[in-house]
Amino acid sequence: MDGRLLDAATSGDSITMKHLALEDPGVLLGTTAQGNTCLHISTIHGHEKLCMDALALNPSLLSAVNADEETPLVTAVASGHTILASNFLRCCRELDLSGDAILRPDKHGCNALHHAIRRGRRELAMELINAEPALSYVVNNYSESPMFIAVMRDYVDVLEKLLGIPESSDRGAYCYNALHAAVRNGNSVIADKIVKTRAMLAREEGSNSNTPIQLAVVWNKIDVLKVLLEYDRSLGYVVSSSGAPLLVSAAYRGHVGIARELLRHCPDAPLVDTEGFTCLHTAVWNEQPEFLEFALSLPQLNRFVNMRNRNGDTPLHLAVQKCNPKMVAALLAHQHIDVTVLNNNGNPANWNLYGIIDHAKTLNWNEVVMLMLKSDPKDASSILNLYKEAKDIVTESSRKDIKSLTEIYTGNTSLVAILIATMTFAAAFTLPGGSSSDAAMPGARGFLSWQESLRFRHSWSPTPWQCAPLLLLPSFAS
Repeated sequence: MDGRLLDAATSGDSITMKHLALEDPGVLLGTTAQGNTCLHISTIHGHEKLCMDALALNPSLLSAVNADEETPLVTAVASGHTILASNFLRCCRELDLSGDAILRPDKHGCNALHHAIRRGRRELAMELINAEPALSYVVNNYSESPMFIAVMRDYVDVLEKLLGIPESSDRGAYCYNALHAAVRNGNSVIADKIVKTRAMLAREEGSNSNTPIQLAVVWNKIDVLKVLLEYDRSLGYVVSSSGAPLLVSAAYRGHVGIARELLRHCPDAPLVDTEGFTCLHTAVWNEQPEFLEFALSLPQLNRFVNMRNRNGDTPLHLAVQKCNPKMVAALLAHQHIDVTVLNNNGNPANWNLYGIIDHAKTLNWNEVVMLMLKSDPKDASSILNLYKEAKDIVTESSRKDIKSLTEIYTGNTSLVAILIATMTFAAAFTLPGGSSSDAAMPGARGFLSWQESLRFRHSWSPTPWQCAPLLLLPSFAS
């Protein structure tokens, strides 16, 4: 490109541009190293007069593309110059340049409509759709249709216009569609418009095997879920290709409101995945106690309380394994619970305490022990043997830890810190309490009753005065 023309296009000097064109009409077709014509350069800078004057001298500039494969129309839209873009569109139509100048996308596959919606130029987008509906057919290199972008931006008016074009694409990134985008935004108005026009989108899965209604459940979009189920309640029975029913997905996130809305429309919605996990198993494993309590209150779930998964574990097995006394207590309080159910290894739920013996220092572990003792006194001997084994392991571990601390802090002023650590390590097995009078638990000296243990957990905290007498004891590290 002639340097004088480049300067004129950059500054908007229309007079110089005209003089140069009069001297040599072909000068207007010169390009920079980036492939930009004077029309591209002037468009980037928003010089409307120079742009229109250049087009009057050489209309073919409208079809020229730069190194990014942008026509002047795309450059104008991408640069946010709405008036210029409208003028270019009008000129293209008058010159019948639809194919080359209007529809052509840039190197990223984005046409003028993609850019107009992305830039938030809604009126221009509507103008483009009216002028050339075929712009709505195109999916860019990121698998995004103009409709998908419009829904992601919550542009209801643009969406309605696009839905009126039967051939308009509704594809989106990550194998999502426009309805996935509406769910993502929690926009029930847009979701309603889409599902009533393109119902098949409600059953399409994204790359992660999630249908729009699956995402509504996972993302807790109750209003959108309600719209989808009111339009077609059979959607509540759909199980994704990954094998997850909606109720299991709700339990995974602990979304009680979602589950309640789903069951209102589909009272017998499926609740067992391909691994045999019910929504109860899932709530327990992901430690969602509120969802568990909600599920246990439902009469239609009574028959699933003792259901085994693929490993033969019931929800109670998993609650014990998670060492969660609140969930264990909730399950044990259910009228239909059966603590004697054996898993595939022949173990009842209380035997899972062996697998978490490393938690024996915690009050949670002790509470679970007490709860299981009370629920299954016939197996008390096994639990008491476990308790003794855990005590021995923890005591030995505590002695080693205390000895190590003593070696580190001997000779300085940290004796109180060591004493507190000693009490912490031993707390699980030095809690005050007398001999058990329960005949079903012989020899269980030192145990609190399970009610006392729960109260003690929330009430006892050693004060410095309680720790002081320990200073009179002989060395505990010997």
